[in-house]
Amino acid sequence: MGVAALLASAVPAGAAPAGPPPGPGQVVPGQRTATPALVEGIREPAKATGSPAEAARGHLAAKESRYHIADPARDLRPVQTVDSGTHEVVRLQQKHRGVDVLGGQYVVRMEHKGGERVVTGTSGKYFTGLKTDVEPEVDEALAVERAVDATTERLLNKRLPRTDTPTLTGTARGLVVIPRGAGVLTRHITVRGTHPVTGEPVLHEVYVDAQAGYPVLQYSGIKTFRAPGGATAAGAPKAARTAAGVKGIQGSGVKYDGKTVELPVVYEESRKAYVLRDETRMANTSKNTLSTWDARGKDVSEVTPSWPYDIQEFGSPTPAFGPEATEAGAVDAHWASGKVYDYYRQQHGRDSLDGRGMAVNSLVGVTQFGQPYINAFWDGSKMVYGAGDAEYRTLSAGLDVVGHEMTHGVVENSANLVYAGQSGALNEGIADYFGNAIENDTYGIPMDSPDSGLLGETLCRTKPARECAIRDLNDGRTTAKSFLGVSFSEDNGGVHLNSTIFAGALWDLREDLGKTLADKIVYKALTEYLTPLDGFTEGRAAVLAAARDLHATDTQIRTAERAFNAHGIVPGWELAMGVDSDPLLGRVNTDGSATGAGGGWWAAAKSNDDGTEPYSIWAGRADGTGALKLMSPNDGRYHVHPATDGKTVVWQAYNRRSTDILARPIAGGPIKKLWSGRRGAVNVRVEGDVVVFEAQSRPSARKVRYVRLSDPTVVNVTDESGVRTGNPSISHGRIAYSTVRGIGNSRTYGVETLDLKTGQRTQMGQLGTPADISATAITGQHVFWLVPAGGESDRAALRRANLDGTGVTDLSPAEGPDALNGYDIVATDEAVTVATWSPTVVYTNESLFKLWQFSADGKQRGRVSCNRGQQGWPAMPGGRQVVWVDGTTGYTDLVTRTRPAGRCG
Repeated sequence: MGVAALLASAVPAGAAPAGPPPGPGQVVPGQRTATPALVEGIREPAKATGSPAEAARGHLAAKESRYHIADPARDLRPVQTVDSGTHEVVRLQQKHRGVDVLGGQYVVRMEHKGGERVVTGTSGKYFTGLKTDVEPEVDEALAVERAVDATTERLLNKRLPRTDTPTLTGTARGLVVIPRGAGVLTRHITVRGTHPVTGEPVLHEVYVDAQAGYPVLQYSGIKTFRAPGGATAAGAPKAARTAAGVKGIQGSGVKYDGKTVELPVVYEESRKAYVLRDETRMANTSKNTLSTWDARGKDVSEVTPSWPYDIQEFGSPTPAFGPEATEAGAVDAHWASGKVYDYYRQQHGRDSLDGRGMAVNSLVGVTQFGQPYINAFWDGSKMVYGAGDAEYRTLSAGLDVVGHEMTHGVVENSANLVYAGQSGALNEGIADYFGNAIENDTYGIPMDSPDSGLLGETLCRTKPARECAIRDLNDGRTTAKSFLGVSFSEDNGGVHLNSTIFAGALWDLREDLGKTLADKIVYKALTEYLTPLDGFTEGRAAVLAAARDLHATDTQIRTAERAFNAHGIVPGWELAMGVDSDPLLGRVNTDGSATGAGGGWWAAAKSNDDGTEPYSIWAGRADGTGALKLMSPNDGRYHVHPATDGKTVVWQAYNRRSTDILARPIAGGPIKKLWSGRRGAVNVRVEGDVVVFEAQSRPSARKVRYVRLSDPTVVNVTDESGVRTGNPSISHGRIAYSTVRGIGNSRTYGVETLDLKTGQRTQMGQLGTPADISATAITGQHVFWLVPAGGESDRAALRRANLDGTGVTDLSPAEGPDALNGYDIVATDEAVTVATWSPTVVYTNESLFKLWQFSADGKQRGRVSCNRGQQGWPAMPGGRQVVWVDGTTGYTDLVTRTRPAGRCG
């Protein structure tokens, strides 16, 4: 994903200009910058003495007319130099007035031999249009609060937290300029902890606008094999890694596939046991180890944010590790980590994941709430593998999985591709490529085998390989036409969904050019050409340039070009795909702001085409007629989360000290401030004179409140002690909301309504004992709400009751083939629309956020739209019409349908 995409939902990167491939001394222009994206085929003298970084910056300064970098010594900070003896690669981080620029990284490649130094090429991103001031107006403490709140809200996804104790904390990482337009100054906050509902580890990178305090960018930093999850943690305790023992012992163990393999182990006198510690591979370099740790009995939440000090390396009374080590995945993890280390050392001369001999640590046997955790992840310092279940073996049983996770470490310590959008899909695709390559070479699987492109195919206990595989790099159909546009709230902007587009092209390259040359080309592109915000177009250019740098023949270059062409990765590939909906507002360029609708009108937040402006609120007629109306002032605040009843628009405005709820008549008139709070509100709704919202003094302390346009005195829907309320909706003078009473295992969940005219509160009946309550919707006849199934299920029942709480029935069940993974609902007297998602082992279009609609009587059910990509933030202006934010085209557009599409597929 290019810069515009990273900062404004899922917009694909601007394509490089079409034309012939670069020749000697040819320059490929950059996008939205005067600095070239790629310069190759040059041989220009540089300063022979001094450091490589000095020489690199001196070259850029001497060629200012080409690079347009006025002061490289001031604005480019050296972050990495890789010196192979005669070949130097220098990575330089851009600074704007002393502040790091997100993704602003430039690479200079040089030869240094015979007392002379020559620059052979450059590549990367240096943003020349930055002008923003770098003095923050938002204090650090508020930025941390808002980052934690934004992460909590995204993770809760309309559910109420299960604990009163905050599960997330934020750490300020300093100022960062996001390279959008003239630049956006942000405070970078890392949010860590455990998921407030699932207990999974959380690592989110959040960038909070330093002038207005709005979280303008958020994505998960977890790098997993199959789905979001994972954590960040410190490395293994040094004392444990270097504990005295007898070195160089050759042990053994049986892998999941039944084969006995040799394992480098150490005898540890203090334990009277042999442990899975390899002290041989890096004995002549860093003297670090490859160790496999017994984390059985550890919840996945316990491996973050720091190393769990009470675990030990997997041990055995004899050098022959038995069935216990096999079933835990320890044998496979230890053997495989050695194979991956050997591949990078022998094929590319790389000493461990960072190239400088870092320790390689693998934790095996992790569970989740005492249940199997079927996943694996790289957390920035180690690999973590979950315990298996009745169908899935531990993921360490797949050599390609181990290769994939360890390659994330290689990527992180080279191009450091941002794990979001296209750059994240590139990150995943390269991890898939090398994981697959290492497995195929180790097992001698030929590239023309029908199963040679499979990943994760050995993980199942009963299913055959093709049914078990998570992805297939040789599926023959994944091209740029199958690109799925999603926001960062879903799969980090499509990092798994879209990875096979690029990985498939690389796989074809390996099949056609042979493994030796192809692997060298891809590795060189990764370590010497790519920079953090590169997408598919830049990836193609990097691979072709690396091939030329390795003296590939013209025929081989054309073969590489065909591989990318076959997968649709060509200049200008980012073309809009067809949709079955009608546009209302194009390229809203916002991520995370809800839409509102009612009384035949819609309201939505929008930035400008390149996402350089703070968000503003617009309103329009749902039938598409008439002029659009700007509702919010252009005052530098972020105006988001609008709601409307067709007469009034209400919304939230983020500023540097507070978050305000504002209101304005659609017909025009002054803006009225109704409420203000430091931490803000969610789920704002309006009907007539009443505005209802959910306020929070902290993420776990929530209350539904309301004010009147005529009297902004704040009123709680209930003052009952020990009751948390959330997910409000309003219609016909009644407010519906979810409740949770009690704490711990004695919690009870329910739904209530408050009649604003009489003050009467009514409890809705329930079917059984709900494990949770999610979103609510109320009409003039019914109350609807979602009841999550609980346990390991992500599904939820769509429940309906009469206004008096009777006649409770499920329009959609919580279990069975018709069950939906609902997380939000909106309703009119005629219909209820359910926003769904489908977490699956294999990401597909159907696993994305989609919209379903039911008639109010439950007799009709169908998909609202058959568009590809993400469909989120639904609202209903009346009847059966739905408006929503759609990501099909790769941009975020506000679109509508007046009736459901019915069956899709």
